[in-house]
Amino acid sequence: MSTSPIYVILLGPPGSGKGTQAITLSEKLNIPHISTGDLFRDNIKRNSPLGLKAKWYIEQGQLTPDTLVLEMLFDRLSLDDCKNGFLLDGFPRTIAQAEIFGEKYLDSNLKVLNLVASDALITKRIEGRLTCQVCGKTFNKYFSPPQLEGLCDQCQGYLYQRADDNENIVHERLKNYHALSSPLIAYYSEKSILKHINGDAPPARVQEDLINNIK
Repeated sequence: MSTSPIYVILLGPPGSGKGTQAITLSEKLNIPHISTGDLFRDNIKRNSPLGLKAKWYIEQGQLTPDTLVLEMLFDRLSLDDCKNGFLLDGFPRTIAQAEIFGEKYLDSNLKVLNLVASDALITKRIEGRLTCQVCGKTFNKYFSPPQLEGLCDQCQGYLYQRADDNENIVHERLKNYHALSSPLIAYYSEKSILKHINGDAPPARVQEDLINNIK
C-alpha cells in the first residue's frame, strides 16, 4: 500500500452495502470514514456555528448550499486523523461540489470507487430486511432469515419491518439515486479516475476488489 495519503470517494446506491463496506475499509486502511450525513448531525447536535447555519436551512425546508456543505467537510478534513487520508461516504452529491473538492484535493490523488449493484438485488436486500425491536439485530427474509419466523436468534425479541422498507419506496429511492449519481459518475469517468466494483458479489469479494483498486 502506498505511504502517501489515501483519498477515497465511495459511491453506491442505497442497499448496495456501501455503508458496511466503508466502515470495514476505513479500519483496514486506518483512515477515517467520513459521512456527510454524520457531519451534519454532529454539528447540529453540538450547536456549532456551521451546525446552526445548517439547521436554519433544514428548518426552512431548503437545500443546504454547497458552500456550507464544503465548509463543514473541509473543517472536518483539517483534523489530525485525516493527515494520512480519508474515505468519503455521501459526498460529493453534485458536480459543483466535486469540482471545488477537486481543486483542494487533486484528482491525481483521488480514488473514486463506484459500487454497482442491480436494482433487483437491492430491492430484495431492503424489502426483505427485518429488525429486532429489542436488540436491533438485523435479518433478511431472503438471504439471512431467523431460525424461528418473526423472532430474533439472539434475544428472541420480535422482528419488525420498517415502514419505508417496501418495494414502492425502494424503487423511488433508487430512481432518485440514479438521477443524482449519473452526472457524477460521468464526471469522474471522463477524468479516468473512476473504478466500478461489482456490488452483487459476496461481501468478502467486494471488500477485496475495493482494496485492490486502492493500491
